[in-house]
Amino acid sequence: MKIPAAWRDISHLHNLCYNKNMKLLLHTCCAPCSIQCVDALLAENIAPHLFWYNPNIHPYTEYRSRGNSLYALAAAKNLPLTVEDEYGLRSFIKGVSAVEENGDSPGGKKRCGYCYRLRLKKTARVAMERGFDAFSTTLLISPYQNHDLLREIGEDLAVFYGIEFLYRDFRPRFREGRNQARGAGYYMQKYCGCIFSEEERYLQEGKR
Repeated sequence: MKIPAAWRDISHLHNLCYNKNMKLLLHTCCAPCSIQCVDALLAENIAPHLFWYNPNIHPYTEYRSRGNSLYALAAAKNLPLTVEDEYGLRSFIKGVSAVEENGDSPGGKKRCGYCYRLRLKKTARVAMERGFDAFSTTLLISPYQNHDLLREIGEDLAVFYGIEFLYRDFRPRFREGRNQARGAGYYMQKYCGCIFSEEERYLQEGKR
């Protein structure tokens, strides 16, 4: 798959943004979840380097819509963005199937744990290889994610890669971020990202 020119690494902006204290690689899942995370970090004098790696997002049209809106946000905020472009439909489903062989735990914990680890592992490794001080994720803003599991996996990977996991509970900012994104015209997704969460969305709507 050809990577759109607008999605390529724009880390040449690095020197414009990083006159601040911490070099942070921030895994970003979408624009609506990123807005308030970025604002909170900037208030701490941390200018994050945004990182797109989300092979869990399906179908392809959803993947592109979220990625394009993130690029627009990065440009609007004048922040660097690095893209690891991988639409991982087959590999992701294969991986989820492997961890769910004996049945998933309540709330999809095994499936979500696999997804969190997949994305945060890549983020931590890239952060370590490129000399960042720490890594984090915008998933920490969503009240629909397993917050404790995210923190556990992030801290585990921090030990493994020898780099700090910057933990923040961004959840109080979730609604404000959604409102900002909607006002700015960014793409607003209706489910977490994977094909399983899309199925659950329709099942829940059917019950209602």
